[in-house]
Amino acid sequence: MIERRRQIQVAFHLVGDLVAIGLTLPLAYWLRFRLEIVEITKGVPDWEHYLILAPMALVIWPTVFYFQGLYQRRRIRSRIDEVIRIVTAVVFSTALLVAGASFYRPSDFTYSRIFLLFFGVCNLVLVVLLRWTISSLLGRIRRSGRNLRSVLVVGAGELGRRVVDGLQAHGEYGFRVVGYLDDDPGLKDKGFHGVPVLGLTASLEKVVQFHRVDQVILALPNSAHNRTNQLIRTAGQLLVDVKVVPDLLHFFVATGGVEELDGIPMIDLTQIPLHGRHQIAKRLFDIFGAAALLLATAPLFPFAAWRIKRIDGGPVFFSQVRTGLDGRSFKLYKFRSMRMTAEDDRTWTRTGDDRITPIGAFLRRTNFDELPQLYNVLKGDMSLVGPRPEQPEFVDRFRTRYPEYNTRHRVRAGLTGWAQVNGLRGDTSIRQRVIHDIYYIQNWSFALDLKILMRTLWQVGK
Repeated sequence: MIERRRQIQVAFHLVGDLVAIGLTLPLAYWLRFRLEIVEITKGVPDWEHYLILAPMALVIWPTVFYFQGLYQRRRIRSRIDEVIRIVTAVVFSTALLVAGASFYRPSDFTYSRIFLLFFGVCNLVLVVLLRWTISSLLGRIRRSGRNLRSVLVVGAGELGRRVVDGLQAHGEYGFRVVGYLDDDPGLKDKGFHGVPVLGLTASLEKVVQFHRVDQVILALPNSAHNRTNQLIRTAGQLLVDVKVVPDLLHFFVATGGVEELDGIPMIDLTQIPLHGRHQIAKRLFDIFGAAALLLATAPLFPFAAWRIKRIDGGPVFFSQVRTGLDGRSFKLYKFRSMRMTAEDDRTWTRTGDDRITPIGAFLRRTNFDELPQLYNVLKGDMSLVGPRPEQPEFVDRFRTRYPEYNTRHRVRAGLTGWAQVNGLRGDTSIRQRVIHDIYYIQNWSFALDLKILMRTLWQVGK
């Protein structure tokens, strides 16, 4: 049944992609040769010449989309992730179409490059719109109680409860949590978030069969890794999907390489994805990105300065020492959002804090108070994306409580980060921030940076 549902969903998306191609051809032709957005100098070619591109596009697009993973049905995938994949796939597909059109064409005829550009852009827009429409319809169906997958969460500790929180917060994913399993005798017959603890982990097979479970999610602490391995083997024999949620706070394995010393392999546990040429490329991206953002937001600076000065005549900018790359200290700059007498108070601000000025409240709500940190990015103190920097006294306190905390300083501090776009700003759980920061460091890629920047812009614009 699960596989049949997946095939139906894949079929919907495949048909949608083919429909997008069918609509793109006449739309691009109309924009180029009928609407004449760009002046036509060589006359209007016959529609039939462009129609013969259809068979080529109908082969190229599904093939590239398949290899980009766009026909792998994952219920848990953000729209930003999907857009990044679609952009990559459409750009590559269009490049292949351009290459193919240079060979597969009528004699003495050359395809318009502007038409091919319009084709790529229009197709991107149509594919995104159609896929989002299909996803929205599926989301509404799932929220109504249909097309659901039954999920069993093994582990009723903090990790397991966070998994259930996430599943319940996204009804559009279509998961129905039937219960927890946990070996803590104190949790027997208890429940969390309206989900009961159904028994011990030894009853996994019985519970899966009784509740007709489709997916088992293992969310046990690292100290139970032997038990996790046993449960993976057991669940694998029950014809259900199995997923494991790592306890990242106590688990840091870098994706380092293997060195060899006279035939003896040595694994570098300190190497992270962001090193070497990637580090250089990210730095260049930061410089150009920060410069572009400074130019784009320059008109806001005099307005903010004027409003801040009107409050009490104090300085426009506020600086504070923070800890960054390799544990080095640097001065972080912000627009001043608090009254002069409050700036030396090192306690965190909270909602409704009377130390915040009216213009400061606006700057904080829109995150515009962070704009001067673009200067920190240009200087090399910070990156556009990375763990948010803390004050040295907080760093000393947190690293004694969380041994993994210093891992955050393996990369440059960021203007925004994975923790922040997941709602962990201000007075929120330090433990969860560390978990998210370590996840970012372990899984860094330009795609992840782009995703974080897009989500940041989306949240600022809301």
